Amino acid sequence: MSVAAVIQMTSSADLNDNLKSAYHFLKQAAQQGAQLAALPENFVLMGMSEQQKFAIAETDGEGPVQDWLARTARELGMWIVAGTLPIRIPGESRVAAACLVVNAQGERVARYDKIHLFDVDVDDATGSYRESATMSPGHQPVVVDTPVGRMGLAICYDVRFPELFRQLSATGAELFVLPAAFTIPTGHAHWDVLLRARAIENLCYLLAPAQTGLHPNGRETWGHSMIIDPWGAVLACQEVEPGLQTANIDLEKLYEQRRKFPVLAHRRL
Repeated sequence: MSVAAVIQMTSSADLNDNLKSAYHFLKQAAQQGAQLAALPENFVLMGMSEQQKFAIAETDGEGPVQDWLARTARELGMWIVAGTLPIRIPGESRVAAACLVVNAQGERVARYDKIHLFDVDVDDATGSYRESATMSPGHQPVVVDTPVGRMGLAICYDVRFPELFRQLSATGAELFVLPAAFTIPTGHAHWDVLLRARAIENLCYLLAPAQTGLHPNGRETWGHSMIIDPWGAVLACQEVEPGLQTANIDLEKLYEQRRKFPVLAHRRL
């Protein structure tokens, strides 16, 4: 059995303040025995405009945020799932929304680029979201072995596409991590049910670290970071305040449930 943590933040337009906040919670997670901690989507920046991300975008494999992640993981002796940060793409004017996984030695062991971009209209203060204007979509599902289990990566809007999670499951995922920055209206309507559905239908644990509260550009996010077990039970929930939650990841329990309820083996299509 191992311990995992989800971290909930209200990220601002100040990169340094966001890194200080992230470090504070990561240190708390390590002190509570977490072997892996996951940060929310956009943990480095919730800017005044979408264009602001270009000012902090980094080249893949180098840059101050990536250096900070490596140092922090080594110092705390803990794996970090680094929400998303903007990574430049050679020959492309847009950036990738990249989720990086760093091991306890500070080595980058995985990168997942958000596949499904949030181009929708929502009944909130922002109204219209067009991530594809500044982000280039990823194309490759990613699964990586970690101390808490074989982990499939997804980001926010991806949760609405169950075929991605089926693919991760078919590649051996035992847990999913979904950094997010859900809007208030969609969070209220769909967050809990979508997360629990993805866990239940794949008999996987699910970690969902999220943004919460009011951000400098007037955007409001839902929060409710969760850890969910393979039967769909919510093991931990950080409701609206910034903070963190931890829970045990019990792979023996997972495989016992899969043996008793072999829904994955019963698939016909």
